[in-house]
Amino acid sequence: MTKVDDLTFIPDHARALAYFRRQPGYIVSPLVEVLLPLGDEVLVKSETARMGLGAFKALGGPYAVFRILTARWREEGSGLSTKCQGSDIDSGADFQSFAARQTFVAASAGNHGIGVAAGARAHGANARIYLARTVPDNFKRRLEKHGATVVRSGATYEDSVAAAAADAAQTGATLLADGTWQGYTEIPKIVMEGYTVIAEELRASFEATSKWPSHVFLQAGVGGFAAAMAHMIRANWAMQPELIVVEPEAAACLQASHLAGKSVQADGPSSAMGRLDCKVPSIVALHVLERCGVVYETLSEDEGLAAAETVLRLGIPTTPSGAAGYGGMQKWLQRNKRPADFLPLVVITEGADTNDRIHT
Repeated sequence: MTKVDDLTFIPDHARALAYFRRQPGYIVSPLVEVLLPLGDEVLVKSETARMGLGAFKALGGPYAVFRILTARWREEGSGLSTKCQGSDIDSGADFQSFAARQTFVAASAGNHGIGVAAGARAHGANARIYLARTVPDNFKRRLEKHGATVVRSGATYEDSVAAAAADAAQTGATLLADGTWQGYTEIPKIVMEGYTVIAEELRASFEATSKWPSHVFLQAGVGGFAAAMAHMIRANWAMQPELIVVEPEAAACLQASHLAGKSVQADGPSSAMGRLDCKVPSIVALHVLERCGVVYETLSEDEGLAAAETVLRLGIPTTPSGAAGYGGMQKWLQRNKRPADFLPLVVITEGADTNDRIHT
């Protein structure tokens, strides 16, 4: 049985920010203001160039790899000779030799695997990433460019998760998932802690301008990103917006779980919003979202595609997954009376290369 403590998420956002500020590729991702055809202003946070990996998940996998490696180094490598301390711990030859013997295993619908692979490579470790057959081949190629071994397994994301977990159990590799389930919660919380950087960047910007959003639209797969953002908004933002979580109709596992009062599996076909096509929620994310008072919106396949096309016309190449928050905002406006103080915030969570643009 899952304990309440297993579901508790209390991130140290300052620790995550400190890590990324030491990285040469870190810059605050852009926040821009755009106008809708009827004059509504929209705040758009673009993660399409984050850390050179092109998605918000560049803040999750690499950070978790570093945290896990350094924790194990202190535990298992404490008898080895080293002068490395604190943030310099990964610069010594002994640590590098230690890291080269470590392997991280993950399942991915695309971007999480790239984050894990990039983090493992940057810190001298190995990565083995499991992909379902439905994940586009360009993600496989991108993973391999980051040094990962890629294994195709199963027809769905959930199949690849099971395969990665079995691999870790059999080989002793470290399972680095971004979803949580009974008996597996702590490592994904580290991934989620990395995502809190986005909320803190936004908070700093809004405090400087005093221009706070009234509504925040957060797309979700298993829910880690949405939950990390919701937690930070409720904990640290001076002005509290409405929070709307956006899922594909085909994979609305968080909404279904909310309605059922417990974690349940969504039952739908494969979605073109591939990075959101997750049928089972993270139990930690679900717990966080329930206490944060979010509401839910779903997108059809056509609505997801239309959102990506609209965002592309704004000059931000993305995918239906990356534009889902924007699509959720458009649908919300169709179904609700526009408040007088309406100032929505959306996050474009991934970019698109020429092989992936819109067609995912």
